[in-house]
Parts: sequence; C-alpha cells; structure tokens
Amino acid sequence: MSVLILHRNPLEPFPYRDWLADHDQPAVLLAARDKIESFGEEIPTDTLGLAHLEVLDHYDRDVAARATALAARHRPRHVVALHEADLELAAELRARFGLPGPRPADIRPFRDKLLMKQQAVAAGIEVAPHTLATTAGQVRAFAADHGYPVVLKQRAGYNSVGLRIVRSAGELPAHLDELYRDGDRDDLLVERFVPGRMCHVDGFVRAGRTVLAWPSQYQYDLASFGSDPGPRIDVTLDPDDPLTGRLLDLVDRVLAALTRWPGGLTDHAFHAEVFHTPDDRLVLCEIACRSGGAKIREVFEVMFGVNLAEAELRTQLGLPVPALQRLTGDARPRPRSMSGQMLMMKRPGLVRTVPSPPTEPWVRRFWCWARPGQVIPPAAGSADFLTAAVAAAPTRVECEARLRRLGDRVAAQIQIGEAS
Repeated sequence: MSVLILHRNPLEPFPYRDWLADHDQPAVLLAARDKIESFGEEIPTDTLGLAHLEVLDHYDRDVAARATALAARHRPRHVVALHEADLELAAELRARFGLPGPRPADIRPFRDKLLMKQQAVAAGIEVAPHTLATTAGQVRAFAADHGYPVVLKQRAGYNSVGLRIVRSAGELPAHLDELYRDGDRDDLLVERFVPGRMCHVDGFVRAGRTVLAWPSQYQYDLASFGSDPGPRIDVTLDPDDPLTGRLLDLVDRVLAALTRWPGGLTDHAFHAEVFHTPDDRLVLCEIACRSGGAKIREVFEVMFGVNLAEAELRTQLGLPVPALQRLTGDARPRPRSMSGQMLMMKRPGLVRTVPSPPTEPWVRRFWCWARPGQVIPPAAGSADFLTAAVAAAPTRVECEARLRRLGDRVAAQIQIGEAS
C-alpha cells in the first residue's frame, strides 16, 4: 500500500519527504518536467527519499495513463493532488479504486466556474453577470447587452491562462476569430468586467468548518502577467481593516453554498478571489479547493506557522497537523504579524544580471529563478515568476512599504537584454 501524489509544480516548495516523515506508507510521485525546469530546478537523479519518483516529459498528455498504471501496481490507500489542474483526475482515481477522499462531484463546483457561479447566486452571493458562450454570436450579444470591457475565460481555467479582457468592440472580432475558429464550444464563459481591486481569502476547512482563514489584497491586476515588468505586490489586511471581517464572512457563505449537499468536501485548503468595487460591494470572482499559488503558502507560514499545502496533504492521509491544531480552539485565529509577497514576472530575453539576495531581517524568504547567460521565455501564466520575496511587518502599511522598496531595488538590479 502507498500514497500516490500527482505533482504539477516545482519541487522546492513541496518537501514531501519531510512532510511525510512519520507516515508509515511509501509515497509514489508523478511530477511534471516543465514545471521543475521552469523554476530553474535540476531534474532529480534519485527518488528524493520517496518510494518512486517519475518525471513526465509530457505531463498533460501522459499523467492520466501513468497515474492509472501506478495506482494498479502500487495499490495506494490515498491519491493526493495539490494543483488545481489535477484535482479532478485525483478524484476520478479515488472513485475508480474505491479510495477515501473527495469524489468528482465534490470537486466540480470548485472547478466548473459556471456551476460555481450558479450555486453562489442561488445562495444570494453576488457574481458578475455572465453566460456560457457556446458561439461567437453569444459573445457579441452579451457585449451588446452589458457593454465593454468583457472578460473571456475558460470554464475550468487556472493561473489566468487564456483569460482575455476585451475593452472595445473593435478588439472583439480578432478574439472571436481565434477562439471560435474550430466552431462552437462549451468551455468558455463571457463575463462583465468588474472594476475595483481584487482581494483573496486563503485558509483551511477541517471537518466541514473553516478553522483558519485570512484575507489579502493584490496591488496589481492578475491578467497583466504578460505585460507587467515591475514588482507586483500582494499584502495581507490588518485585523481592524473594515474589509477583513466582511471578506471572511463572505467566503464562509461561499464555502457553505458549494458544499451544502450530503458528503461534499470536509477537509481542504481554499483560495477565494473577490472583487472589492469602487462602490464598496464584494463580488465573488471564483474559489478553489486547494491552497493558493505564488508564495501564498509561505505568507501563511509567516502569519500563522501553518503551511496550507502540508496541512492539506497530511489531513487527507489522516495524519495530525500540530500547527493547525494549536489554532483551532479560537473562533477566528489572528495572525502573529502581517505579511505579503513581492513577485516579478518572467520577461523574454537574455539575462545579464540578477539581484543580490536581500539581507533585511524582515525578508523571510527570497527566490530568483534566473541566472546570468540564461535565455528565458515570456510568462505564459500568472505563476511564471522571475523573482519572489515574502516579508513580515507589524502592519499592512509597513509591509507594503517594505515590499515596494525591495521590489524597486530588485527591479533595478535585473538586466535582461535581447537574445542574440
């Protein structure tokens, strides 16, 4: 018996050997070569202390077949996936092999954005006006009714991949020609653009109850990953911020709406994104039943001493999570400090210089995924980073100021020229 882990991520943020040191079953890992290499990591030459490690050259194409074959061979007791795009496959494997854990019907409201929005609306939660755009004509009709900008997104998308913001009628034909060149489709939503700043709430549900959650606010537009060369700042909200309680309450309502049937999800991390509009409304964008990406997990460790991915893995395997258990006695645990992240996206060209690692004690972690002489491609999604840092501070204002100073310095030290 074993645990089968589907891993569509770099390896460094997920030290499975350490996280499973007290687990009495061998771990089998299927990893994606492109995700490892895109963060400058070496492909492992051993199993990293696991029972079996297999790196797939074509993860999207081959993961389902290899996972099925490994499950038949190793007879796992659990199948675990921590990346958005693998959640449904993991659920299907559990159902096929009769293993415990979420089933496809449990995952679907968190993956199918149309179903997600329908269930949210039924619970009285505001979402942007939207429709399933089966044809190009439906997109044109929606834009005529609701005006511009409109947003086109994949029904089961992630990391802003494929997301398009169409700002005028003149821009629309080119997008429609590309999106509908093969005919009608059932995987595309069109939504009215929601102005305002995007907030996110991250946390953990245990035995059907939210035991840990905290909101943050992006100080940038997620969709600008391909055109934003500067530092992107994301900071947590202070406990006394008027938005903090409102966001936490809203996400509790969203979780209840998406897991209200018997069974459902009872133990999972979550990452919710919510618009705060200029007229002070909170509008749900979407929610995922896994831990947030970028360096949100590390930000949470600064605030609460809990890594949400580790907590999710260990909870699914029935292992204790002491750091989480220490907090569950409080109705709403408060962070021990504010935190946030500074991110810079990849941009194409030849890397000439990279930043020096910061030495300030408030910089809790720093990463640089480039080296001089390397030719790097443009960012393909909102998780294609060049550098990142996690900071701590007593207040949100001070945390943001620290991250901006650091970001400006890092940006000045990075030089990327044209590749010859």
